[in-house]
Amino acid sequence: MSATDNDLVTRAVTAPPGDLRAFEELVKRHQSRVQTNCRFLSGDEEDALDLAQEVLVKAYFNLGRFEARSSFGTWLNRIKVNHCLNHLRRQRDRTFVDVQAAALENHASLRSRDVADAATVENETRQMIGRVLDSLPETLRVPLILRDMDGLSYHEIAGQLELGLSAVKMRIKRARTEFRAAYDREQTGG
Repeated sequence: MSATDNDLVTRAVTAPPGDLRAFEELVKRHQSRVQTNCRFLSGDEEDALDLAQEVLVKAYFNLGRFEARSSFGTWLNRIKVNHCLNHLRRQRDRTFVDVQAAALENHASLRSRDVADAATVENETRQMIGRVLDSLPETLRVPLILRDMDGLSYHEIAGQLELGLSAVKMRIKRARTEFRAAYDREQTGG
């Protein structure tokens, strides 16, 4: 029988220096979800890899503060959401260059490999969902992801985003409506 997350946390906290086996097991269990959600929260695949790694490092160095009042997954989710929201706040202050500008069109460092596998319908659908989510404003995208991908309750979302319950419900309803419309447009090529 495999150990629970809380058992692994206890073993990781009490392990001798350098013994990372228990924490590595926690990473194996949660890394994929953390990375996927960082991707959708940040809207950038490359940032998501860095954000996910930073979230797991923060979790490791704060394991001693985990009080088991909630599950490890919920605690890790809170670290992830806060870290990604802080990242988004920092991004707002940045200036971005339009890579489709004529002067930059042939710049070698801006060329990217085609990562889409046209033969895989599932991959195309994921990409389409990603594009549609990326098109939503942050104020709608983040609550929608927390509700529909992370499975948080409206109360938990309200607490994490420091919003009123009715504001969270309204944002999620509006996000779903805008998502459906944008997804339909994307499917029809409009």
